Amino acid sequence: MRKYAFVYAAALAAMLAPDAVWLAWAGPNLYRPALGDLLADSFQPVPALVFYLLYVAGLVVLSRAPSLVGSAARGALFGLCAYGTYDLTNQATLRHWPTYLTLADLGWGTVLSAFAATVAALVRRRLA
Repeated sequence: MRKYAFVYAAALAAMLAPDAVWLAWAGPNLYRPALGDLLADSFQPVPALVFYLLYVAGLVVLSRAPSLVGSAARGALFGLCAYGTYDLTNQATLRHWPTYLTLADLGWGTVLSAFAATVAALVRRRLA
């Protein structure tokens, strides 16, 4: 059980640190100009925390593969599907959701998830 906690913690850190940098840049440069009034006035930490805890659990479980490349590929697919669910649903249902925002977010979610899955695989391998 302790091994799984280390793998999970490593993947969570690998997800949170780069995503914080991305959101600090993308918030004012991509999201705010595109979405304006749709964005909340202030950050809501509880839903964000729940997202990260659930997402990383799914990522760690579903990206497990015999090789690092396999884990990265599964992580990338998981990210593409999850971020695609969010972005494409928004693009299909919201009046003002630009395509460039969907593409940027899909790209980021895919790369970030592949990275976090690779970190999880490296830690899993190291603790084996």
